[in-house]
Parts: sequence; structure tokens; C-alpha cells
Amino acid sequence: MKATLNIALVAHDSRKNELLDWVRFNATLLSKHQLYATGTTGRLISELAIETDEETEYPFKDKVTRLLSGPLGGDQQIGAMLAEGKIDMLIFFCDNLAVQGHQNDVSALSRLASLYNIAFATNRTTADMLLTSTLLGDEEYTRIVPDCIQHYANRKL
Repeated sequence: MKATLNIALVAHDSRKNELLDWVRFNATLLSKHQLYATGTTGRLISELAIETDEETEYPFKDKVTRLLSGPLGGDQQIGAMLAEGKIDMLIFFCDNLAVQGHQNDVSALSRLASLYNIAFATNRTTADMLLTSTLLGDEEYTRIVPDCIQHYANRKL
């Protein structure tokens, strides 16, 4: 696995604060990687302030690639990046208690992350486990894309 990962961050409105708390807690680890986020989530992460003893820091200012808002196509942009092998990890704090207007896009992200064997977390505990894995940054580790994808792509009709 490459040392710098491409990590996609997504959160439904009711879970944005939880994701921001997680990003703040893991700022040192996350700052070593390239971050992608859907619209508002990306803006909030870019503006995230972290207080130190001497000053206020903005560790993600100009370091998050912002995509469209999820319902306006951002979920699909991330889905395309998953299918193209451009995302190594997906952190998606989704609200499972509310039906989303773009539920099909949300379901598609989950399906694509599973299909392409992408590290995928939908809650803080799993996100912590992924980000602190000893395999993260292990040059000898390679994500295995399932054979079924190649078989499907090359099928004869």
C-alpha cells in the first residue's frame, strides 16, 4: 500500500459534527493523506480549527479536495473514483435513521466500496480501526481487487 492514501470523507447532515470531532481527534494521522470530501463536509473540514497552547491551527485549510454536495452529484463523483481505483479508504458517517432523498447514491457507495474491496467505515469505531491499522502505510500490502470484476468486464454476451 502506498504511504499516502486517498481518503474520501462523507457525512450526512445529522452526523457532520461527529465526523468533524473524529477528524479533529485524528488530525495528525489524516494530515499525512490526501482528503476528498463532498460539498459541505469538505468546507467544514477545511475550516476546522484546532486549538493548541499557543495558537489556533487550521491543519486542513486548502488540503481537502471538495466535490459537489452529495445529493447534487458528490456521492456519484466519489463512486466513480472508487470504481477507477482513485480512493483507498471511504469514511461515510451516514444517518441510518432517516431516509435520504439520494438514498440510491448512498447505497451505490456502499456497494462499490464492497465490490472494489475498499477500506470502508460507517462509524467512528471502525474509522479509528482503519486509520490506525498497522497495514496503513505498509509498502508490501496491496489491496486485492476481486477477480469477479475482471471476469464481469470481459464477459461475452
